[in-house]
Amino acid sequence: MPPRLNPTVRQRRIGAELRKMREAAGLSTSNLSRALGIDRTQVSQMESGKIGVSSERLRSFAAACKCVNPPLIEALEAMARDRSKGWWEEYRGTVPDGVLENAEFERTSRELMLWLLTHMPGVCQTLNYASAVFGRVYPPLPRHELEARTAFRMQRKADLRRNPKPLTFYIYESVLWTRFGGTPILKEQLSSLLEDSELPWMTVRVVPFDIETFPGPAENLTYAFGAVPELDTVERESSHGPEYLDAVSELTSYRAIFERTEASALSEEDSRDLIRKIARNL
Repeated sequence: MPPRLNPTVRQRRIGAELRKMREAAGLSTSNLSRALGIDRTQVSQMESGKIGVSSERLRSFAAACKCVNPPLIEALEAMARDRSKGWWEEYRGTVPDGVLENAEFERTSRELMLWLLTHMPGVCQTLNYASAVFGRVYPPLPRHELEARTAFRMQRKADLRRNPKPLTFYIYESVLWTRFGGTPILKEQLSSLLEDSELPWMTVRVVPFDIETFPGPAENLTYAFGAVPELDTVERESSHGPEYLDAVSELTSYRAIFERTEASALSEEDSRDLIRKIARNL
């Protein structure tokens, strides 16, 4: 089969972990290809996610790299065996690939923790709020693209409710005041957020203006917990699309950032009280 042109988030992550194994073993692609009895190009393509990796090949790869981490190997093997296509594939060619990756990223994570500085959590947005957020893109999106992105976001929201997992949102207070689409839309959104905050698998905590110092970075972040700690991932949002980080040093750094943010956030009940107060004052 020819190499994949656009490997998915999952496929790229498998490849990245294989590369980490090889580098930790101090092996070059040539050394490893000789140990596996394959062409060095195949090693490079496996590490970039451009070709699939069978369970047998993955275990041979790990053995050649002297990787003795059974939980990680088993988690990677489960990822490699999963050839299912997600619901988001029906939108391919309709919305940008980076938008599709968000849905795959959410579905394949065990638990999610987010820091939000600019807008409400995507999976909590109302239809009107989501449409207003996408309506602020410049230059303006054509109507059919605006409708497709809004519909996609609503399906992401529905998918997480059908397949719930622990979600924790740290929301900076400015988000609660920002009027995407006007005051009535924001009031509707705040009411919906209050309802969501009561869900047993969802935690909403607000970081208020009046804390001693600003706790988080200046961009939205998602910390996704994988099947094993080595497969945790950070998504950093930017105007150019999502950036995925998985180096050990980066994961350690962002865990510390979230710990600092947690220490600055209001309790769940105090957060709900602040949301109600803002809604009344709009």
